[in-house]
Amino acid sequence: MDLTHRPRRLRQDRVRGLVSETSLEPSDLIAPVFVDATTDERRPIESMPGHERVPIAESVARVEDVLETGVEAVMLFGIPESKDPEGTRAWAEDGVVQEALRRITSETDAYVITDVCLCEYTDHGHCGPLEEELRSESGVAADGPACEPSMTVDNDATLAALEKIAVSHARAGADMVAPSGMMDGMVGAIRSALDREGFANVPIMSYAAKYESAFYGPFRDAADGAPTFGNRRHYQMDPANAREAMREVRLDAEQGADVMMVKPALSYLDIISSVRREFDHPVAAYNVSGEYAMLHAAAEKGWLDLEAVATESLLSIKRAGADLILTYFAEDIAKQL
Repeated sequence: MDLTHRPRRLRQDRVRGLVSETSLEPSDLIAPVFVDATTDERRPIESMPGHERVPIAESVARVEDVLETGVEAVMLFGIPESKDPEGTRAWAEDGVVQEALRRITSETDAYVITDVCLCEYTDHGHCGPLEEELRSESGVAADGPACEPSMTVDNDATLAALEKIAVSHARAGADMVAPSGMMDGMVGAIRSALDREGFANVPIMSYAAKYESAFYGPFRDAADGAPTFGNRRHYQMDPANAREAMREVRLDAEQGADVMMVKPALSYLDIISSVRREFDHPVAAYNVSGEYAMLHAAAEKGWLDLEAVATESLLSIKRAGADLILTYFAEDIAKQL
């Protein structure tokens, strides 16, 4: 028996860490923060243990909690005081994210990224103003057999709204903006608007490959952004498609995106890996609410060690090629690190 090759030699305790190929650092992580204009007190998010919505007055304290763990960046999500069909509170000067931004950036050293989308702000919960679905001359839906008239998001009207949102966030102090609606041309529209208004140095993290996933459920409770009818399959990607993701990322790169995000993460490690191989941009991945909640649920049953599986999950995302990980585990993992 030839045992010249013994890989176990490098798995001994004193050398294992020296040859480890992947590591996690607090600086790899981005912590989501939910700011709620409808409340005067912190409200726990039932489906996401350990997370809460905070009022604007508590936004600085919430971000300071994050910074104390060693995490340096946060992603702001807002729940507005009112909603309408166009989502106009999303770009209001006194909007929830704008007010929180001014406080956080003036009182902390956090790097603040903002979610640029409309689903939390429209009364129908979709990611932009609506129009009737495009139909062929025969009256048959463009994507299927004859059916009742239906509504979908008006792509180009949404681009105009996204421009206003991104500029309003930059004016309020955002360090980076992150459009998440999967609208065609959204990165180019936002880049042009930011440059035109004097914010050429504000980078864009594009949700470049965002899938229509069943793993988003807890987030929609947290951000009060679930659609009141239908689903988002007309604008978010088919989970079956990988080549399409490369096309989406390439288009965003051509339009000036600075960072490319894949969402979700754990079920799409192949996409993260492909984006890392094909593009030289920084790659981000969103370890989404359902991925977080399912590990918590299993741990509460005593079936899994939460700390161990959370760390392993984030390591797998990093190993697949993500440079940055947006995760609800950010604070807990950073404390361990």
